[in-house]
Amino acid sequence: MSTWLRHHLFALGSALVHVRRAPGSFLFNILVVAIALALPFMGVTLLDNVRPMSEQMAVEPELSVFIKADTPREQATGLASSLRSIAPTAKIIFTSREKALEQLNAKSGLSDVVATLGENPLPDSYVVKLNAFQNAAEGSKIDSIADQMRALPGVESVQVDSAWVKRLAALLGILRLALLLLAATLATVVVAVVFNTIRLQVMTQREEILVSKLIGASDSFIHRPFYYTGALLGLCAGGVALGGVALALQPLNRAIADFARLYASEFQLAPLDPMATAGLLALSASLGLVGALLCVQRHLSRLN
Repeated sequence: MSTWLRHHLFALGSALVHVRRAPGSFLFNILVVAIALALPFMGVTLLDNVRPMSEQMAVEPELSVFIKADTPREQATGLASSLRSIAPTAKIIFTSREKALEQLNAKSGLSDVVATLGENPLPDSYVVKLNAFQNAAEGSKIDSIADQMRALPGVESVQVDSAWVKRLAALLGILRLALLLLAATLATVVVAVVFNTIRLQVMTQREEILVSKLIGASDSFIHRPFYYTGALLGLCAGGVALGGVALALQPLNRAIADFARLYASEFQLAPLDPMATAGLLALSASLGLVGALLCVQRHLSRLN
C-alpha cells in the first residue's frame, strides 16, 4: 500500500512540475475549459432553484362535473357517492342549477339577459377539488380520474382546470432535456481540449519518455503524470466555472428581486449545496481524466 501511494504521489508531483514549467498555457486551457463548463453549471444551478418550487407547490386542481339537464335531482345528488369512490380524498361540492343561476345573476350583472331566456339554462354540477396531488409530476393522474367521471351515467361533461400543471411539468422536462444535450456537447468540448493539451505535453516530453523507457520504466509509471495533469486541468476548470456562476448570481438576483416584488415574492437564486458542488467538481475532473486517458492511449502507444 505504501508503494502504491508513493508512486501516485510521485506522479502527482511530476504533473505539478510540468504545470509549473508552462503556467501560462495551463491557465489558458483552464479558462477555455471553464467557459465550456460554465453554461451547463449555470443551467444546473437554475434547475436546482426551480425544482423545489415546482415540487413544493400546492397543486390542487379542480374538476367541474356537469350533469345532463334531463337528469332527475335524486340521481344527480346520488352521483356524489360515485365521485367519492373515484376520488376518495377529494373535496366534493354539489351546486344545484338554481344556486348556479343565483350566483350567475349576482356576479355577472346579467340578470336581465338571463330573465329573457324564460328558463334556467344551467345544469346541476359538482366541483371536485383534488387535494391528493402535491407536485406537478403527478398531474398526469388527473386525466384518468376525469375519464372515469365522464363514464358515469348522467354526466354531460367534465372540465379540468389543471392544464397549467401539465404545462409546468412539460416545461421542466424540456429544460432538463435541453440541459442534458448541452452538457453532453460541452463535455465533448472539454475532453477535446484536454486531449489536445496532453498531446502537446507528450510531444514536448517525447525524448524524456523514450529515455524513461530505456532505463526500464513501466507504461503505468509513465502514464500516471499525464492522467493527473488532465484531472487537475478538469478540476481547476470546474472550480473556476463554479466561481463564475456564483459571481453571476449576484447581478441576476438583483434583477430577479425587482421582478419578484411585483408578485409579492422574495425569490432569490441560491448557490448549489456542497454535495452538488462536490459532484460537479468530480465530474469536471473525470472529464479531464477521460481526455488524458484517450490521448495517452493513442499517442504514447506509438512510442512502444
